Amino acid sequence: MNIDKVPMTTRGYAALEEELKHRQQVERQRIIQAIAEARALGDLSENAEYHAAKEAQSHNEGRVMELESMIARAEVIDVTKLSGNKIKFGATVKLVDEDTEEEKTYQIVGEPEADVRSGRVSIGSPIARALIGKGVGDTVEVTTPGGGKSYEVVEIRFGG
Repeated sequence: MNIDKVPMTTRGYAALEEELKHRQQVERQRIIQAIAEARALGDLSENAEYHAAKEAQSHNEGRVMELESMIARAEVIDVTKLSGNKIKFGATVKLVDEDTEEEKTYQIVGEPEADVRSGRVSIGSPIARALIGKGVGDTVEVTTPGGGKSYEVVEIRFGG
């Protein structure tokens, strides 16, 4: 069993707690009701509604266990208290693609809260690993599924 701490921001921790609460208090009750309604329809062996509800229950309970584990192992880092001129967990980093001059901004967060579309990249991702320890003006080489990319670090911010 892996008991390693899971780093995450205060916002990421709150989101996990909110999802857990919703799954325990709302989803669980909805699924129990669906199972009861499907049971009332009779023969369970060929009852698609019953089997779908039981599958939903299994999925929900699995996610509840996963959330409880992540919350128990969480190492919450308040990024508003971080500072410095080197990139580390919690930093929001503005990069310029050296080929296209396109700007990208990423915040380095914990695995459970990563969402590239929202600009949050996991501490374990290739881009975050390449950025850690770098400063403004540094060039970063990142190997992506689409090939190698070269970025210049133009800004580092802390504070959410």
